[in-house]
Amino acid sequence: MESLLHFITSTDPTVRDQALDDRCRKASREDLIRAVGELDAFRRRADNLYERVRALFFLYAVYRFHLPEKLQDVPGPLVPFQGFHHLLGRRFEEAIDTFLRMQAEQGPSDGLCSALAAAYHRLAFQTLADQVRRSVRTVRGNQWMFRMGHPGDQPLRIRRELLERSPDGTYPILREQTPVRMDLTHSAWSDIFFLGMVSMGVMPRHARL
Repeated sequence: MESLLHFITSTDPTVRDQALDDRCRKASREDLIRAVGELDAFRRRADNLYERVRALFFLYAVYRFHLPEKLQDVPGPLVPFQGFHHLLGRRFEEAIDTFLRMQAEQGPSDGLCSALAAAYHRLAFQTLADQVRRSVRTVRGNQWMFRMGHPGDQPLRIRRELLERSPDGTYPILREQTPVRMDLTHSAWSDIFFLGMVSMGVMPRHARL
């Protein structure tokens, strides 16, 4: 099977924008194991966020949808408790390392594939969330979001008109009309980065390389 790294790093859309299913469906178990090993090594050393996140989603897709089909008659190890404990604690890197050690020692299994798929999937989104957090923190106007110790520190205030009750007992209704998403509370969250990654082809599940 052709290396999947080529489809992550290529700048040619005709090479990059291909279905992952087409590459993995006919691959052997050994080909897929070799491919995930290569992808894991790549995502650990990749400096490019796009490529690192895409490799994580590739790993998720192979472990979730492709490798288990090649293990129907192959007994394998159970999921190690320590790795499961790391996964519940959102220590995804530690969980992945634990699962991979078990796989290297005793071979793959349905359980390990499921555990690794979950860990890679969550690590991909954690990686994106960390980037959003870093991006938000670098803007001076956003620093108040991370320095509030009391509700009174919140610089945003409700307009006085919205607090005045009408004679019929009702309050004014604020109606917002805008062609783009607007977050009136702006509680330190942004999905613009994720939408940008979608537009670059990173975020689809397993249908695309």
